[in-house]
Amino acid sequence: MGQNNTYPKKNKNVLYSQEFRLKFSESVGVDWKALGRWLNIEDHYIDIIDHDNTRTDEKAYLMITKWVQMNDKPTLKKLRTALKRMKRMDLSRKIDEFTKTSCSQESSNRVSARKETPGSPEITLRFCANKDTSEMCTALKNYYRENYGKINEVQPPLKVPANVDLMDNFVDLCIVDAVNTQMDVVFNFERKNFLVKQMNYKPIPYNEIFMKEKSVILISGVAGIGKTWLLRKCLLDWSNNLIWKSVELVFYLECRRLNQYPNISNLNELLNVFYKDIINDFKISNHPALFIIDGLDEFKYLNELINCSSSCKYPIVNALIEIQNYKYVVAGRVYAIDQYQSISTEHSNKLTVQIMGFNQKGILNYIENKVREEKKDVVKETLNSSPIAKAMASVPFYLCSMCKIISDSKEINKNSFLTMTNLYASIFLYFFQNHIIKTNKLMNKIIEDDSNKKYILNICKIAYELFVENKVIFSEEEIQTFIIGFDNNENNLFGFIEKIETNLECYYQFAHLTIMEFCASVYAYNCLSIEEIIANKKLKSCLSMICGLTNKSQNSLIKLLVNLNPSKNGSEELLYSILDRLLESYYIDSYIRLFIECFYESQSSLNDKIKLFVDKPDFDKISLGDGKTSYETSCENYFVNHYIKSGRKLSKLHVDKNILSDEEKNLIIQCSTNVRNVYFWCPIKIEGLKPKDKIEVLSIFISDDLITKKDFEENFLPWINLCEGLYLYLHDDIDFIEDIYEWIRCSNVKKLSIVYRGKVFYNLDELKNFITLKNV
Repeated sequence: MGQNNTYPKKNKNVLYSQEFRLKFSESVGVDWKALGRWLNIEDHYIDIIDHDNTRTDEKAYLMITKWVQMNDKPTLKKLRTALKRMKRMDLSRKIDEFTKTSCSQESSNRVSARKETPGSPEITLRFCANKDTSEMCTALKNYYRENYGKINEVQPPLKVPANVDLMDNFVDLCIVDAVNTQMDVVFNFERKNFLVKQMNYKPIPYNEIFMKEKSVILISGVAGIGKTWLLRKCLLDWSNNLIWKSVELVFYLECRRLNQYPNISNLNELLNVFYKDIINDFKISNHPALFIIDGLDEFKYLNELINCSSSCKYPIVNALIEIQNYKYVVAGRVYAIDQYQSISTEHSNKLTVQIMGFNQKGILNYIENKVREEKKDVVKETLNSSPIAKAMASVPFYLCSMCKIISDSKEINKNSFLTMTNLYASIFLYFFQNHIIKTNKLMNKIIEDDSNKKYILNICKIAYELFVENKVIFSEEEIQTFIIGFDNNENNLFGFIEKIETNLECYYQFAHLTIMEFCASVYAYNCLSIEEIIANKKLKSCLSMICGLTNKSQNSLIKLLVNLNPSKNGSEELLYSILDRLLESYYIDSYIRLFIECFYESQSSLNDKIKLFVDKPDFDKISLGDGKTSYETSCENYFVNHYIKSGRKLSKLHVDKNILSDEEKNLIIQCSTNVRNVYFWCPIKIEGLKPKDKIEVLSIFISDDLITKKDFEENFLPWINLCEGLYLYLHDDIDFIEDIYEWIRCSNVKKLSIVYRGKVFYNLDELKNFITLKNV
């Protein structure tokens, strides 16, 4: 793809000369604002430039560059007219001096005199225009080593991060193959898909990914999972000659910064903004380079990038498409990377991976390094005792939040992380108390304040409106349609919502999108009717959390978020209506799972109304296999406990998994107390398991598993002793068939079928005859 310059065939116009603009900017001084207004640049843009930069010459440079960009035919005459109106004829004479010397100096070496400003993406080291690639390579590596050795740690509030030494504190991340991952493009499904994939991944070593130098690497992951940590680590490793050794130039670009330059249309322009003093008008087209794009989901023009056409009105999209001519690494949330794959399919040398967060070693290292000594054991115990907390601890954002909540609490509330709703509520209220209100008051006293209730409801309303529209980035105008008087309260929203200022406009996004889903659920619970909640398909992923808000436990923080709207009542009726609606879906397994999730999140009992729901087909079947998450197992444990305690008997228990977690073992033990039919598809071993009630039919399918006599006796004999009907499929090479005969003979088995060495035995006599002939 050829490069498209923003200003074709206009190079003779001195206004397009960077040297001219630099010199002119140094001369304008404090009058840059007045000149900008005479040049008809809107005050909004002038204020943004003023806010983002500290040096006066830098502000003047950006202002004059903005004026050149926004005019089809900017001329010196128009500039002189503006200077005349503001009575700065001395600057008009300066223009004459600059234009006389610019042509002769255009090809000579130029030295940059501007210094770097905090937070600015521009590189401000001093190099000449004719430097070779090796000099630029050295300059880039020096820059990355100096500026990316420390990284902002992911923690609430994200606007006030802590510096962390990346080389010394980089925590191993679980990186897995994601090429076959099929994700819903709606971002609110990421949490569930993350938990599912977390159960079955095989980590890929860091070196295997980045030492092989793939042409394209796509990196996905849920919010706060460590994508930026990984990319910054790559920059440092390249700078230290550890990876990408054949790549001369590596450029790191953040999408939230790219959003500020929608009118840049090609790579050369882009690099001369972000790396102007290293590149300094160097043409990148003929040199080997690798581009790293961070935060694809934050790119404001993502839809235009995915569905790019010649009529696209945002030139920056063309610059990102041009990157595909080089090696590149793109990272973003799962839904964004899933969409982006559609325009990167032509690359055969491509690797698509997903980050699953910290591994167990990384979690323990984080606790050791970040938690006070006297709180470390409490943190570990709390995380281990809660399956929800344990599952979410691999996500840096959640781990950091939970560690802070536990560390700052005088007494640990065991319910804080009992359910997913509890977890979100704890993080939300901690965020609100410590970073918005900034008070040590008790939380219930804070929520009694009507102004605080209104604040929370406003945040939740914004979240809901954007959530149902599947919007990640939103404008001030969009917020104003949700919140009356937003202009007067704009600053109060910061903390949960971030304001991103660009040269064209301001836009907003939630500081962490996982909080956005919770806020949407809180708004739906407090402000929507039962009919509105059930009818809105976009709220399907929120249903379990909405039901979680009906939790009546007095020890739960949830109770503080359910009375924000005094006119809304009837939480029990809401729960029953949601559960009832789920059962109208033809008993599809996924809806039964969602029903059980909703029941668990609500922490309800099996009362008379809910009994009517569960006394229907398929609720009395429990299956354990490799695809089930720890969260789902927790939900089923809670449901089965209440189901059996109500005097009901499960119809079926299927077990197709031999490596069991504690939660899964507990589930099997609970089911074993009252179940009719049990199916084992592999050997299992649970210490102390003793089924208590009669089993009508026991089926054991282990024809592919050669197990020892001891394992068989420990795994299956307690079940055989309680069953009336036994179906047994054995491996041909087992050598203890005589013992199996004796065990069955001493049991209460009344109906028998054994498949062994190509024969089927329907009673003990047939089996005994076979054994006798075998031993002859």
